[in-house]
Amino acid sequence: MRPLSFAAALAVAATSLAADPLEGRWATIPDDFGNRGVIEIAPCGDMLCGTLVAAVDAAGQPTGGEYIGRNIIFDTVPEGGGRYRGRLWSPDRDETYHGRLVLAGDSITLKGCVLFVCRDGGTWTRVTGN
Repeated sequence: MRPLSFAAALAVAATSLAADPLEGRWATIPDDFGNRGVIEIAPCGDMLCGTLVAAVDAAGQPTGGEYIGRNIIFDTVPEGGGRYRGRLWSPDRDETYHGRLVLAGDSITLKGCVLFVCRDGGTWTRVTGN
């Protein structure tokens, strides 16, 4: 019985250490100025944060130097069923929204509201490879 108890405890520990499915790199849709970014979502404390790690302008040239390293997604927690809530910062509007994220496979749909004004953040896709 002891080996079975140890195996069960090990399985529970491995599950609790598994990465959240939202973690990884995500390609954004173009913003109001045509700029696109890559956001890396990772744990920050007991929540998830998404940091801008790369950006290009409408012509595909690197841009966004002053925003690289800033959290675009923060205070984000899972609600279950692929749904998350948190805060979303939009660099093109310099607004922070109360956000909802819905994960479906390799895409995230984002929506955010400030007071009673809501904005569709579009659908981001997972970046695979390097």
